[in-house]
Amino acid sequence: MARTREFDTEAAVSRTMELFWVRGYEATSVRDLTRHLGIGQGSLYAAFGDKDGLYRAALEHYRTTFAAAALRSLDEGSDARSAIRAMLIERVRIAVELGGRGCLLVNAACERVPEDAATHRTVRDALGASQDALAEVLRVAADRGEISTRHDAHTLAAFLVTFLNGLLVSSKITPDPRALEPLVEVALATLD
Repeated sequence: MARTREFDTEAAVSRTMELFWVRGYEATSVRDLTRHLGIGQGSLYAAFGDKDGLYRAALEHYRTTFAAAALRSLDEGSDARSAIRAMLIERVRIAVELGGRGCLLVNAACERVPEDAATHRTVRDALGASQDALAEVLRVAADRGEISTRHDAHTLAAFLVTFLNGLLVSSKITPDPRALEPLVEVALATLD
């Protein structure tokens, strides 16, 4: 008879996400994970397969929580420019307030891509979803005359996602949102 799982896997993934976000993949051992979660190796392997499986689950959890919240915030602005400004500044503020951790997806790309194909797919899909959502906001804004049509919405969205990724890396070096806000204004000039 199989033993029943003795821990909440969703809570474990959330706690693991925090550990990977602070320490990174390579600096986090299986022993660190089992200690952090208060479970045995057998339970970890039974639930997630291995460290890689738990890492992918943590990345996916980040995508459905933190990254999804950023996309939802795009719908809350009164106009596209304000919504995009607020989203960019909020992402930097969160990254700085969380101790300069940056973005887990960007960190994963820097640490694990291109060697780890599964991480590559996860990061690519998450950034692609962000780009698609942003492109739709930009397309609607262009149709309403809120922004210039000189740039294709998908190209502009790709630029803004790339800019945000760089901004999140910069927030680790310069953990002061006020110092980075002027850069947001320069990026928003591409909407003119």
